[in-house]
Amino acid sequence: MIDPSEITVLRAEEEWQRAGAYSVRIQGMNRQHHIPLRDEFDEHDGDGTRYIVLLDDGYPIATCRFYELDAEHVMLGRVVVLPEYRGLHLGNRVIEEAECWIAALGYHEIVIESRTVAVGFYEKLGFLKDSDTVITGGTFDCIRMSKKL
Repeated sequence: MIDPSEITVLRAEEEWQRAGAYSVRIQGMNRQHHIPLRDEFDEHDGDGTRYIVLLDDGYPIATCRFYELDAEHVMLGRVVVLPEYRGLHLGNRVIEEAECWIAALGYHEIVIESRTVAVGFYEKLGFLKDSDTVITGGTFDCIRMSKKL
């Protein structure tokens, strides 16, 4: 049985740390949803982007990333929890950890393009829909949402 209280948090900024985030994304998105690596990893992966990685006994199990849009706003995305760890509120935890870091860095608002099926999840975390316009293209249909810190 997994004990969520024993999950550790890593604020990943160095390449070896980011590898944990990439590992979760490959297993959770590339493999599960058959998203080509070329589409899963984009120009926002690398230096300047920050990642939260949750670890279970050193094994990466959940992640998200964020990067600056401007001096006030960041884009949060690539929120992934490995299938065998879902239902333990780790998605909430990875986002809450990111919010703490984002606030500490001095940003005032978080933007996310949520999969349409996940809008309710983000609403429970305090995000609001910017509109009901669905962003189509890519792998998933999304709704743009934001949250003021």
